[in-house]
Amino acid sequence: MNSDRLTRLLPAFLGALALLLLVLWFWPRTDPGLTSRIPGTDQAPGAGSGAAGGNPVLQGQLQSGNAQPSAITDIFPQFRGVDRDGLVKTATPLARSWNPGQPRQLWSIPVGEGYAGPVVWQGRVYLMDYDRERQHDALRCLSLEDGREIWRFSYPIKIKRNHGMSRTVPTIHSNLIVAIGPKCHVLCLDAITGELKWGIDMVRQFGATIPPWYTGQCPLIENDLVILAPGGPQALLAAVKLYTGELVWTTPNPRGWKMTHASLMAGELAGQRTFVYCASGGVAGVDPNGSLLWDTADWKISIATVPSPLLLSPDRVFLTGGYNAGSMMLQIDNQDGKFSPRTLFRLDPKVFGATQHSPILYKSHIYGVHPDGEFVCLDQDGKTLWSSGRDQRFGLGPFLIANDLIFALNDSGLLSLISASPDRFQLLGQTKVLTGRESWGPLALAGDRLLVRDLQTLACLAVGE
Repeated sequence: MNSDRLTRLLPAFLGALALLLLVLWFWPRTDPGLTSRIPGTDQAPGAGSGAAGGNPVLQGQLQSGNAQPSAITDIFPQFRGVDRDGLVKTATPLARSWNPGQPRQLWSIPVGEGYAGPVVWQGRVYLMDYDRERQHDALRCLSLEDGREIWRFSYPIKIKRNHGMSRTVPTIHSNLIVAIGPKCHVLCLDAITGELKWGIDMVRQFGATIPPWYTGQCPLIENDLVILAPGGPQALLAAVKLYTGELVWTTPNPRGWKMTHASLMAGELAGQRTFVYCASGGVAGVDPNGSLLWDTADWKISIATVPSPLLLSPDRVFLTGGYNAGSMMLQIDNQDGKFSPRTLFRLDPKVFGATQHSPILYKSHIYGVHPDGEFVCLDQDGKTLWSSGRDQRFGLGPFLIANDLIFALNDSGLLSLISASPDRFQLLGQTKVLTGRESWGPLALAGDRLLVRDLQTLACLAVGE
């Protein structure tokens, strides 16, 4: 009897099971092992994030503020100033000593963690920043008058804290501003309106490798071309049109050298206009058409190449670095248009080596900060003329020279005023101007306004008479 009942019930059971399976098949569900494909998320490793063909810059948004620019007309338009040499030529009288309370702080604002330096143009301050809350790189335009925001252009990119986030300085030319983000994204905007003109991802376009502590390279503009150093398999250097971003030329990279934290420098060497770059495996000189003029593997730094080359007219290049690298002087020879570099001398790191900020050539003398933090003055043969001594150390802080004065900031925000003379170290004034740590971002000076920053604060000081 039980067998007969099972026989009768079996078709009904199988029918119910089939109906249940059919319902489950069409029932909405989420497989935890699968995710929906969102356009723009299937990117190559290291390429960043965002849609628009894989370049997050093209996904960027412009936000307007209500601030107005200052009436000050002096400019500081790129890394190391107008001529990219760390020198400021200003008609504004600068104070040669400081009373208590000087220099006076005019304003300060919080910024994202990093060491990015500002530039100044037409009463505006521009800074490459990072918004951790939104996870966006941001190029900010501020009023030099009060630090309030005029506009910001930001694009989505995930950046992890890695000894700061942003660390580059923009460049302004012909009403356009070009900047490079931490992950090798290049953007060009209208400097007045903030409108995006073009964007490039050097990782995708040239195969660049993001440096260990993110991009430190500051863009160079010459003859309406933006000169970049991707250091990828497709290009050691590359030039694109300023107004369109269109590729003009590339320099082959047969040695496979990679991008460092250093920036390109340009100048006349041995009778030839030359772009000089310190890559991962050596130093190269390239002409304005992108042709490799010379290179040498005699200079390389084991951990991180940060200082940029210092070009000494007419035919020498001073190279320096930290991590026990010391310094080296190259001579560039030109024999009937064939260029070759040779080493003139090396300096032991105990004599001189700059870990972070590039030295400055002023009135035929070299000024910089020794690895132990002491400020020093050298002649062009590498001889030390003076040192600030053990009691005056500047760490990894920045400096610039204006009107025979050195403005030097130490790690903890102590600003020093030093006489720019090879005769002796002469301290003219000293004031604590920042309260945070790691005051490493490059300085900017426009008129009597000195811009300083630490890890999380940007401030403006009045340094005029």
